Amino acid sequence: MDFDFSDDQEQLRDAVRRWVDKGYSFDRRRAAVAAGGFDRAAYNELAELGLTALMVPEAHDGLGQGAVSAMVAMEELGRGIVLEPLAHTFIASAVLSTHAPASVQAAWLPRIASGEVLVVLAHQERSARYHLDRCQATAIANGGSHTVSGLKSVVPAGDQADAFLVPARLGGATALFLVERTAAGVQTRGYVTQDGSRAAEVRFDNAPATLVTTEGQSALELAVDTGIAATCAEAVGVMDQTLAITVDYMNQRKQFGVAIANFQALRHRVADMKMQLELARSMSYYASLKLGAEPEERRAALARAKVQLGQSMRYVGQQAVQLHGGIGVTDEYIVSHYFKKLTQMEMVFGDTLHHLGEVSARMQDTAGVFA
Repeated sequence: MDFDFSDDQEQLRDAVRRWVDKGYSFDRRRAAVAAGGFDRAAYNELAELGLTALMVPEAHDGLGQGAVSAMVAMEELGRGIVLEPLAHTFIASAVLSTHAPASVQAAWLPRIASGEVLVVLAHQERSARYHLDRCQATAIANGGSHTVSGLKSVVPAGDQADAFLVPARLGGATALFLVERTAAGVQTRGYVTQDGSRAAEVRFDNAPATLVTTEGQSALELAVDTGIAATCAEAVGVMDQTLAITVDYMNQRKQFGVAIANFQALRHRVADMKMQLELARSMSYYASLKLGAEPEERRAALARAKVQLGQSMRYVGQQAVQLHGGIGVTDEYIVSHYFKKLTQMEMVFGDTLHHLGEVSARMQDTAGVFA
């Protein structure tokens, strides 16, 4: 199997890396956090780079590049711990292009590709605990139209997004709807999350909604799996930069007159960080490559990937802070923000324990050493 990236993918990586290095400094990120955790200007710049069009089909003014190119972009954005939720643009692109009727695709996909609108997934509910088959939001059909009622929690940029993908119960089964933020009956309460990004509680009270698909469970699983793959790729970028910052600090920090990078015990810990990073990278590749598999195979693969990424994120983040010492947890020093990002990402789209349960539940009777 060929794991080399194409020339177009390498050019994409270089373009995104240059933007992160030159256009998204730590000071700009801090200013965005102080302003509320979301910068529409930064999101527009991502659109100008073509990132919002990556997973939109060419028939709808997109680039149709697929999951691997999205993975490349997310890795580079992770290096800069970029706040804007590009992963949700990939989710919306994948779900609408796969499940939405032609009229909905024509109305929304070109605008998603251009960056004109930001559509995010609003699926989490307080009692669901990561389980996708638990949904209390309800929908009512009235002739050819629908309304949605319910409360969705921790919706990324929920009070800034232009529309939401909302799962709700319709006639005893889960359907997926698209609801505009400015629609009647939509209320949002925004806040800054632990890693500095923005989220919101979104309440729908008989809000007018566009039906995307009655196969809501299937569409929701695709949405979450796409989000997991994007999160895994972003986490690899975050960990890669976290390790680089830590190594640079160890080469500068001196104790007993020598750089602490010379101490064998600390070098071993850095080697373990590198090992966890590479394990995570391989599973991120695995996750993106499996997005095109059959649903049951895809779901199992993405759960495995999230388990490894969760373990790696926790280890790399904690070791980075410990190797830095006290400065590693100060708000003024950048590595503390990488640590907070890794800590929060471990819980996105299901934490490690949840996905460990998912992996266990999907093991076949023949699984194990003695199969």
